[in-house]
Amino acid sequence: MSEDSRPKGRSRSAILFEFLGSMNLAITLLVAIAIASVIGTVLQQNQPYTNYIFKFGPFWFEVFKALGLYDIYGSPWFILLLGFLLVSTSVCVWRHTPAMVRDMRQFRLDVQEKSLRAFHLRQEWEAAAPPDEVAGKAERVLSLQGYRVRRKGEGSQLTLAAMKGASSRLGYLLSHVAIVVICIGGLIDGNLPLQLAEWSGKLKVETRDLPVSEVPPASVLGVDNSSFRGSVTIPEGQQADFVFLGVRDGYLVQRLPFKVALDDFRIEHYASGQPKSFESDIVILDDELDEPLRRTIRVNHPLVYKGYAIYQASFSDGGSRLTMKAWSLDAPELAPVPVDGVVNGRVQMVTPRGARTIEVGDFKLYNIFPVEEGGATRHHNYGPSVTFKVRDEGGQALEYVNYMVPVTLDGRVFYLSGVRTSPSEDFRYIHFPLDAKGGLERFMRLRTLALDERKVRAAALAQVGSNLGEASAQAESIANSIARLVRMFSTEGIEAVVRQAEQSVAPEKQTEALESYIQVIQSVLGALYIEVLVEEGRQPEQGVDGQDATFFDDALNAISLLGPYGSPFYLQLTDYDHVEASGLQITRSPGKDVVYLGCVMLMAGIFFMFYMHHRRVWVKVAPGGEGAAVLVAGTGHRDRQDFSEEFAKICSGLRSVTNSKSSTGD
Repeated sequence: MSEDSRPKGRSRSAILFEFLGSMNLAITLLVAIAIASVIGTVLQQNQPYTNYIFKFGPFWFEVFKALGLYDIYGSPWFILLLGFLLVSTSVCVWRHTPAMVRDMRQFRLDVQEKSLRAFHLRQEWEAAAPPDEVAGKAERVLSLQGYRVRRKGEGSQLTLAAMKGASSRLGYLLSHVAIVVICIGGLIDGNLPLQLAEWSGKLKVETRDLPVSEVPPASVLGVDNSSFRGSVTIPEGQQADFVFLGVRDGYLVQRLPFKVALDDFRIEHYASGQPKSFESDIVILDDELDEPLRRTIRVNHPLVYKGYAIYQASFSDGGSRLTMKAWSLDAPELAPVPVDGVVNGRVQMVTPRGARTIEVGDFKLYNIFPVEEGGATRHHNYGPSVTFKVRDEGGQALEYVNYMVPVTLDGRVFYLSGVRTSPSEDFRYIHFPLDAKGGLERFMRLRTLALDERKVRAAALAQVGSNLGEASAQAESIANSIARLVRMFSTEGIEAVVRQAEQSVAPEKQTEALESYIQVIQSVLGALYIEVLVEEGRQPEQGVDGQDATFFDDALNAISLLGPYGSPFYLQLTDYDHVEASGLQITRSPGKDVVYLGCVMLMAGIFFMFYMHHRRVWVKVAPGGEGAAVLVAGTGHRDRQDFSEEFAKICSGLRSVTNSKSSTGD
């Protein structure tokens, strides 16, 4: 606005002051904050960035990150909105409170008769009594209706001003002050000093996965931090005096003025396997306590100590100790290697394929899944399982889940192992068949012979030689080709055999060739399988049938999948020492009580505005005819229909006590 166009007599500060206190600005800010709050409710806040990338994709992840949608309530623009709303509402209260207070106190006895005649609600009549007597009776009638009455004038000209429900104006004041209080509470819990410290460089978000003892001081907050919301996972029998505050793609460490120890964690499940309830027995260790404070917390039943609220938020494994055996799939003739692991720990292994690192991720005591049986669904517990990654020297890793208890399918017993390349995939399962003794020895013996080039070539030559003669050059060549095919199947899986057929045979003959390949592989490995049975003391001279034949088919299926399985060993879980861990959320929010106070004030203000109606009635009494002329007018700010009925009732009462002769009015 230019100097010439600006209204004369008004300074820039006055215009700015008026703009800050305007209703348009306040409504705009409220709408913006409401929209941001909806987004913050729908979109989970302060999650790991990898979760958002997986959910939205790289492009929209960057867009939402730039807008600060992953931490809306701590973003600069949201804090700025709260600050502007605080200033705007405060200015509005400052500007309008004096006028509201005056309106609540003033009875407006100087109102002109001409103005009263312009009111929509008015009535006039002549009374038989003198003006002073009429005024006195009118004052009593209005007082009985709950009105406060003031009187002006003496003798013949009298004015009564009555008012009721003036506290409705207080509702506007309370609702505006409530917004100010809520904004102050929001800014307190928004931890503006923490934001300023980060913006100034005094505080740095840590992004590395470090033990708490190694986190640099610039990423550690002291116990004097007034407001925070953090989480910590405590295994049974351990304690912590800190929590982690998730900040964008990193974290800060918040120190506590006391220690929280976990005595015991308990969980109950529904039949479907979903958690039904879980609770923690925690101990507060504080030098200011005569003895430790012991409490049980559960979901929605926190412990509040020194202004710190401790919530039961989640649960996980707390470092269960696992006993396992690694069965080599590359050198299956070797005895399994014992492996002792711990959840969230690592184990180094040396294999024929090079060094491998086992990263134990999780242990589950129960795995309950729905099973269809006889047209009905029931839930079956598949027992304990361990989830781990096998990482090679180049850093590439596959994730596995192995079940401890064998599963029975159609009367056959297997060890179950799943593999996937990323968390976004489902596990692809391989079934390792168990022998009559419930072990993997027979499968591993067959695997050993399948990888023995000499044994495989001899078995192939024996089959080819029965037709061509074992000493012929053609038999030797065919036997070598078969041996290579069997080795390809045993080391790379059925997919490699399919690729071989696609590369070496015309498309129209690929199906026939593949069937021929599979028959040859089955024949050679079947001959080796008979050797395995003979070594066990069996007598399969009449051929392999029954359970032995079923085992052979299952073993071939497992071997055909070992190529994409990717691991040089099968890790069998044999025993465990289960340790639970409780996920706690610890908050300190002094602004919460301020917000609660603001909410109470807001509800009170809304009550006053909607249920307390400001009403005014004026009575003008003047000499007229044989007595007095009476003019009654009224106005109400809300519910005009209800006030019309009330006004008619007041006028009826006034007429009855003043012995009216005639009347006019609307």
